[in-house]
Amino acid sequence: MARNIQEDASTVNQIKAGTHIEGEVKSSGDMRIDGTMKGKIQTQGKLVVGPTGKIDGEISCQNAEIHGIINGKITVTELLSLKASSKLLGDIVVGKLAIEPGSQFSGSCVMGNAVKGLYNGGEQQHHKERERKAEVVN
Repeated sequence: MARNIQEDASTVNQIKAGTHIEGEVKSSGDMRIDGTMKGKIQTQGKLVVGPTGKIDGEISCQNAEIHGIINGKITVTELLSLKASSKLLGDIVVGKLAIEPGSQFSGSCVMGNAVKGLYNGGEQQHHKERERKAEVVN
């Protein structure tokens, strides 16, 4: 029997250390990941990846605080904070970026108004800009 459950936006969803999840997670509230997640995460709130947290996949959120490991693309509409213990291997699309000394990042970063364009149907424009940048480098 299916039930209609209204999700409270103030709720913090947690994936504890020792938990492994594969698939797609969507939430309107905040999330904290201390376990392992492989797949896609989409939240309208804040994502916190704890020191034992590891994500392999694509992330989309409003704000993010990373202490653990991310392997994949992350899109943050507002602030992405990479803490000293963080390791991010992949592409970043972000409104604002804060990086503490000691954090590791390898990939590309697009910051500022590009994020607004992505959420307003500008995904194609973003790819054209990346292609132009690649042509300049080559």
